[in-house]
Amino acid sequence: MARPRLLHTMLRVGNLDRALDFYVGMLGMTLLRRQDFLEGRFTLAFVGFAPEQTGAVIELTHNWDITRYEPGTAYGHIAIGVPDIRAFTVEAAARGARVVRAPGPLQGDPGETIAFLADPDGYRIELIERPESWLG
Repeated sequence: MARPRLLHTMLRVGNLDRALDFYVGMLGMTLLRRQDFLEGRFTLAFVGFAPEQTGAVIELTHNWDITRYEPGTAYGHIAIGVPDIRAFTVEAAARGARVVRAPGPLQGDPGETIAFLADPDGYRIELIERPESWLG
């Protein structure tokens, strides 16, 4: 039996253009595919750092008649590795991202450097510093 693989995580977004500006424009993901569903009145946009065939991606779901969602208490975050967390966070803030936690050591593990951003809908994005060779 073939080994399972994580395909995607779905987030509901209140404004798809604003979400794409964040995930594609700010974080550097690629818009892999986008499809409007006229009868259902929603749009799906898949974004990622690699094609869906080789990496996990994020499905952004925009229900046309809803402009705001609450992330809820069960949601935690999406983690993204970056080679220079301080430079990335400064650039993201300069481009309008909301920095929720400035870069610093992970509590209990001073060897791990993390930061948090919030996307336009309030979902948390954890940045974890990793060497470029690790991000590969």
